[in-house]
Amino acid sequence: MVGIVLVSHSAKLAAGLQDLVEQLAQGRAHVEAAGGVADGALGTDAAAIAEAIRRADQGEGVAVLMDLGSAVLSAETALDLLPADWRPRVALCDAPMVEGAVAAAVEASLGSPLAAVRRAAEEARELRKL
Repeated sequence: MVGIVLVSHSAKLAAGLQDLVEQLAQGRAHVEAAGGVADGALGTDAAAIAEAIRRADQGEGVAVLMDLGSAVLSAETALDLLPADWRPRVALCDAPMVEGAVAAAVEASLGSPLAAVRRAAEEARELRKL
Protein backbone atom coordinates (compact mmCIF):
# COMPACT_ATOMS: atom_id res chain seq x y z
CA MET A 1 0.00 0.00 0.00
CA VAL A 2 1.31 3.45 -0.93
CA GLY A 3 1.35 5.88 1.97
CA ILE A 4 0.49 9.57 1.74
CA VAL A 5 2.01 12.43 3.75
CA LEU A 6 0.36 15.84 3.88
CA VAL A 7 2.73 18.70 4.66
CA SER A 8 1.20 22.03 5.61
CA HIS A 9 2.27 25.12 7.46
CA SER A 10 -0.90 24.66 9.51
CA ALA A 11 -1.38 21.62 11.74
CA LYS A 12 -5.15 22.15 11.55
CA LEU A 13 -5.14 22.24 7.76
CA ALA A 14 -3.03 19.08 7.54
CA ALA A 15 -5.25 17.27 10.07
CA GLY A 16 -8.46 18.32 8.31
CA LEU A 17 -7.18 17.18 4.95
CA GLN A 18 -5.97 13.94 6.53
CA ASP A 19 -9.51 13.32 7.78
CA LEU A 20 -10.97 13.89 4.31
CA VAL A 21 -8.36 11.73 2.57
CA GLU A 22 -8.69 8.88 5.08
CA GLN A 23 -12.44 8.80 4.53
CA LEU A 24 -11.97 8.65 0.76
CA ALA A 25 -9.33 5.92 0.97
CA GLN A 26 -11.52 3.86 3.33
CA GLY A 27 -8.54 2.36 5.12
CA ARG A 28 -6.75 1.34 1.92
CA ALA A 29 -4.02 4.00 2.19
CA HIS A 30 -1.97 5.03 5.19
CA VAL A 31 -2.20 8.82 5.56
CA GLU A 32 -0.07 10.98 7.85
CA ALA A 33 -0.24 14.72 8.52
CA ALA A 34 2.87 16.80 9.15
CA GLY A 35 1.65 20.29 9.84
CA GLY A 36 2.91 23.23 11.82
CA VAL A 37 5.85 23.24 14.19
CA ALA A 38 6.32 21.88 17.71
CA ASP A 39 5.10 25.00 19.54
CA GLY A 40 1.88 25.04 17.50
CA ALA A 41 2.89 27.97 15.33
CA LEU A 42 2.66 28.06 11.57
CA GLY A 43 5.61 26.53 9.77
CA THR A 44 7.10 23.23 8.70
CA ASP A 45 9.56 20.90 10.40
CA ALA A 46 11.79 18.66 8.28
CA ALA A 47 12.32 16.19 11.15
CA ALA A 48 8.55 15.88 11.68
CA ILE A 49 8.06 15.34 7.94
CA ALA A 50 10.74 12.63 7.90
CA GLU A 51 9.01 10.92 10.83
CA ALA A 52 5.63 11.13 9.06
CA ILE A 53 7.20 9.52 5.99
CA ARG A 54 8.56 6.70 8.17
CA ARG A 55 5.10 6.13 9.69
CA ALA A 56 3.34 6.26 6.31
CA ASP A 57 5.69 3.83 4.60
CA GLN A 58 4.03 0.44 4.28
CA GLY A 59 6.68 -0.90 1.91
CA GLU A 60 5.22 0.41 -1.36
CA GLY A 61 6.43 3.99 -1.14
CA VAL A 62 5.12 7.33 0.04
CA ALA A 63 3.61 10.24 -1.89
CA VAL A 64 4.23 13.60 -0.20
CA LEU A 65 2.02 16.60 -0.93
CA MET A 66 2.95 20.10 0.25
CA ASP A 67 0.99 23.33 0.57
CA LEU A 68 3.44 26.21 -0.04
CA GLY A 69 6.96 26.80 -1.33
CA SER A 70 8.90 26.49 1.91
CA ALA A 71 7.04 23.25 2.66
CA VAL A 72 8.71 21.87 -0.47
CA LEU A 73 12.10 22.89 0.91
CA SER A 74 11.32 21.23 4.24
CA ALA A 75 10.17 18.05 2.48
CA GLU A 76 13.38 18.00 0.43
CA THR A 77 15.37 18.39 3.66
CA ALA A 78 13.33 15.57 5.21
CA LEU A 79 14.52 13.29 2.41
CA ASP A 80 18.10 14.03 3.47
CA LEU A 81 17.21 12.86 6.98
CA LEU A 82 16.07 9.46 5.73
CA PRO A 83 18.38 6.57 4.86
CA ALA A 84 19.58 6.79 1.25
CA ASP A 85 17.79 3.57 0.28
CA TRP A 86 14.43 5.15 1.23
CA ARG A 87 14.70 8.09 -1.18
CA PRO A 88 13.60 6.17 -4.31
CA ARG A 89 10.44 5.16 -2.41
CA VAL A 90 9.43 8.76 -1.66
CA ALA A 91 7.75 10.93 -4.29
CA LEU A 92 7.47 14.67 -3.67
CA CYS A 93 4.40 15.52 -5.72
CA ASP A 94 4.17 18.77 -7.67
CA ALA A 95 0.42 18.99 -7.19
CA PRO A 96 -2.29 21.19 -5.69
CA MET A 97 -2.53 19.94 -2.14
CA VAL A 98 -6.26 19.28 -1.77
CA GLU A 99 -7.06 18.04 -5.27
CA GLY A 100 -3.78 16.14 -5.41
CA ALA A 101 -4.35 14.47 -2.04
CA VAL A 102 -7.84 13.39 -3.06
CA ALA A 103 -6.60 11.97 -6.37
CA ALA A 104 -3.63 10.28 -4.67
CA ALA A 105 -5.89 8.71 -2.04
CA VAL A 106 -8.25 7.30 -4.63
CA GLU A 107 -5.36 5.92 -6.70
CA ALA A 108 -3.60 4.48 -3.64
CA SER A 109 -6.83 2.87 -2.45
CA LEU A 110 -6.96 0.98 -5.76
CA GLY A 111 -3.61 -0.61 -4.93
CA SER A 112 -1.73 1.32 -7.59
CA PRO A 113 2.06 1.68 -7.42
CA LEU A 114 3.79 4.87 -6.28
CA ALA A 115 4.38 6.14 -9.82
CA ALA A 116 0.65 5.98 -10.58
CA VAL A 117 -0.26 7.64 -7.27
CA ARG A 118 2.18 10.45 -7.99
CA ARG A 119 0.87 10.85 -11.54
CA ALA A 120 -2.74 11.02 -10.29
CA ALA A 121 -1.81 13.68 -7.74
CA GLU A 122 0.08 15.77 -10.29
CA GLU A 123 -2.61 15.44 -12.95
CA ALA A 124 -5.15 16.75 -10.43
CA ARG A 125 -3.98 20.30 -11.25
CA GLU A 126 -6.00 19.90 -14.45
CA LEU A 127 -9.16 19.57 -12.34
CA ARG A 128 -8.77 23.19 -11.30
CA LYS A 129 -9.21 24.24 -14.91
CA LEU A 130 -12.63 22.65 -15.27
